[in-house]
Amino acid sequence: MYSVNDSVKNYLDLCRISNLPTVWTNVLTAVVLSGKGFSWSDFLLLSLSMSLFYSGGMCLNDILDRTVDGIKKPFRPIPSGRISLRKAALFTTILFAAALGLLFLMPYKKAVLAGWLLLAIIAAYDIFHKAHPLAVLLIAGCRFMIFAVCSLALAGLLVPAAMIAGMFHFVYIMIVSVAARYENSMGKPFDFPVIPVMIAGISLLDGILMALFVSPAWILAGCAGALLTHYGQRFVKGD
Repeated sequence: MYSVNDSVKNYLDLCRISNLPTVWTNVLTAVVLSGKGFSWSDFLLLSLSMSLFYSGGMCLNDILDRTVDGIKKPFRPIPSGRISLRKAALFTTILFAAALGLLFLMPYKKAVLAGWLLLAIIAAYDIFHKAHPLAVLLIAGCRFMIFAVCSLALAGLLVPAAMIAGMFHFVYIMIVSVAARYENSMGKPFDFPVIPVMIAGISLLDGILMALFVSPAWILAGCAGALLTHYGQRFVKGD
């Protein structure tokens, strides 16, 4: 019998929710480097907003890739019939609307404009990533925009330290994306789970950056995010 738990799990799969700790550590890094001091309310609001953007992007990706996924990944929620196209589209719209709405609660409303730019880059990537290899620049740009949105939300400007951290992630995500494309071109996965490990490494990179810019103790936050991502992928596939 189909249960509520099954329905929730389907939507978690659609959002690839196991990757969200990497978003949280991105936000944490941006908050810590913003120069405004750490605030739980700022961190939680921005983490929720960026998580909703990320989840919405994953849902939109599955909506646009449903035909290809029906052949190559029939187990995904939409081609398998576990979530209808109409419900997926409505859910995606709600996620993006909520993500933008939360940015209105931040001290500087410049974050809302940056949020719209982030949404545009997410949409562009989801539309073009199958056809254009240079779309790796767009997915890397999405990660960079997390730092830009957070910096604008808290400081009203692009804080240099946060932007430097964002550029490190831009380069790292490009490397991850190229590796993932190479794996897909092989027609079979690597013998070692390279991509899941590299995705978990996003949080570790955050820990390293915070340790270098602020305090060595922040490396623990990066390690925690990496572990959450790694073990989360055992329950919800994130790549």
